Amino acid sequence: MTTRPRNPRSRHWFDAQDLPGFVHRSTLTPTGLHRRDFGGRPVIGIVSTWSDINPCNLNLRYLAKEVRQGVQEGGGIAFELPAMSLSENLIKPTSFLFRNLLAMEAEEMIRGYPLDGVVLLGGCDKTIPGLLMGAASANVPTIVVTSGPSIPRDTPQGVQGTGTTVWRFVDNLRSGAAGSDDFVRFEDEIMTTAGHCSEMGTASSVAAVCEALGVALLGSTMIPAPDGRRAQVARQAGRRIVEAAGQNGMRPSDILTKAAFDNAITTLCALGGSTNVILHLLALAGRVGVDLTLDRFDAIARQTPLIGDIQPSGVHLTSRLYSAGGIPTVLRRLGDLIDRGCNTIEGVELGDLLGGDRTEDTDVVRPLDRPIKPGPGLAVLRGSLAPCGAVLKASAADGALFSHRGPAYVFESVQEISDRIDDPALAITPNTVLVLRGVGPVGAMMPEWGMLPIPKYLMEQGIRDMVRVSDARMSGTAYGTAVLHAAPEAAIGGPLALVETGDIIELNVDERRLDLLVEEDEMARRRAAWMPSSQRFTRGYRALYGRHVLQADRGCDFDFLVGLDDDTMPEGLFRGWVGGW
Repeated sequence: MTTRPRNPRSRHWFDAQDLPGFVHRSTLTPTGLHRRDFGGRPVIGIVSTWSDINPCNLNLRYLAKEVRQGVQEGGGIAFELPAMSLSENLIKPTSFLFRNLLAMEAEEMIRGYPLDGVVLLGGCDKTIPGLLMGAASANVPTIVVTSGPSIPRDTPQGVQGTGTTVWRFVDNLRSGAAGSDDFVRFEDEIMTTAGHCSEMGTASSVAAVCEALGVALLGSTMIPAPDGRRAQVARQAGRRIVEAAGQNGMRPSDILTKAAFDNAITTLCALGGSTNVILHLLALAGRVGVDLTLDRFDAIARQTPLIGDIQPSGVHLTSRLYSAGGIPTVLRRLGDLIDRGCNTIEGVELGDLLGGDRTEDTDVVRPLDRPIKPGPGLAVLRGSLAPCGAVLKASAADGALFSHRGPAYVFESVQEISDRIDDPALAITPNTVLVLRGVGPVGAMMPEWGMLPIPKYLMEQGIRDMVRVSDARMSGTAYGTAVLHAAPEAAIGGPLALVETGDIIELNVDERRLDLLVEEDEMARRRAAWMPSSQRFTRGYRALYGRHVLQADRGCDFDFLVGLDDDTMPEGLFRGWVGGW
């Protein structure tokens, strides 16, 4: 494991016996600190997205206290820094819009304050990606502590998670298998404890890949949110970050290597994880200068079987996965598909932490030679309809549709779908390819609208899956043959903008193709006639987003945030005249 000596950043603020040093030290005396408390002790930031409007993160205030205790036990000084909280179900128009804003906030807080290391506390879908992107750019030693999955409710209908169960219930409502009384009961039952979704949705998937990347303590992320062992992890993280913030601590740039990203993608595929994680890993790789492309996801997916029997690609919930040994068991079972020589924030290589297989449970986490599905769990599609790529969560889709040719029916907005999808006059059949466009990163900040609803009259006939194509995302807890993230998106003139109802679309997953079967002369005519929408935000963060967001094949980060900067700060900024003195 390679390290390089360096001095703590905080010494620039606190060590010098001059006017700036006096101001920095004396500013903190109301917190109970004294000049004798400094003198080289690591200063740790606890960056938390706690908010009581975000139930996924409700336990983070408590976990922050445990982290602080661990920092103090390790000999460090802890400060809690609140960050923007992104409640997946409540913040509009979509939480994805604000991931980059949270990343910018985290980066600038970490850069601007005297922090030698940080513990990132988050849980809901975009909180950990945003925090981690910011910390990676600031490049100080970082540990991720997640809120943990909620504890699923045990009902007469079986154990219910909080994501996939919802989509299945919606299907039952639309098909007439559930009624209004069932709806009221379901609303009372579905949400349980603090913590994120207990399926392998986006939050659980991001948490899992943090262990595979080496930025979370191994075995920590699948502990249920209310479980006392999560407090133990938080305290351990506090102690560990003090060690990591010392002279030879590992920084994100030391950990987030090409091999680490390969481990993360392999873990994602083995668990049938969320397609949203593709966007987050692409963006994170861009922050640390790792050349990661969609083709790498497809190559790894081809060789990685689905071994985690977790919803929505499998049967169980994360509580069962944790009982089976959690992510360490998954990594061990993956054998040579995992690079054990990768650095971790724990100060040793991944292989030293994993050891040998120590669990007998082969139900939830299968051995490689007995997978739930041989793979691939993800498929990256290209063709005339998505020349820069589109993605399909193959592990949660109906394989019977993987070779499909049918006429498109085009919707211009989610409101149009809501108003018209159930109208029999549209003559939508099971063979129809449902298309939603204008909902990519520029068009609508890329909401989770990719799992287009199936017409009610088809649901009543027993149809449960259709081919759907969009430039939107899909919830990690959702399922179906939904082709997502089509790039370039319709709003900037991508081929999706030129599709007309009745055009033939061909999907061939084996060949990784997604094509619009329209003659080139006709496509040229349509391109010449196409006009971009005039509906654009003109002020504030949303205008910044529209001008600078990258396309889905590059993770939808901002173009000006790609790459690592020199993390040194000019000495004059510390020694210069201070405040009004």
